[in-house]
Amino acid sequence: MNTELSLNFGKIIRELRKEKDISQEELGFRSNLHRTYIRMIERGEKNISLENIDKLAKGLDVSMKIIFEKLNKIHQ
Repeated sequence: MNTELSLNFGKIIRELRKEKDISQEELGFRSNLHRTYIRMIERGEKNISLENIDKLAKGLDVSMKIIFEKLNKIHQ
């Protein structure tokens, strides 16, 4: 995959995760997603569904709106 959009989305997820000082494994646990899937998202290797974006947002304790606003700023 590795499209610019997927790479930018992954970068945002990684930044938010690091701001929260949690590991990929912890984010996976909080989001009910496998840590390997989290890694693939952060590397831009997965085209993620809205359902999984919602899970990630909840796991990161942020709104989907925040994620999309950040994405909009870097992906124009």
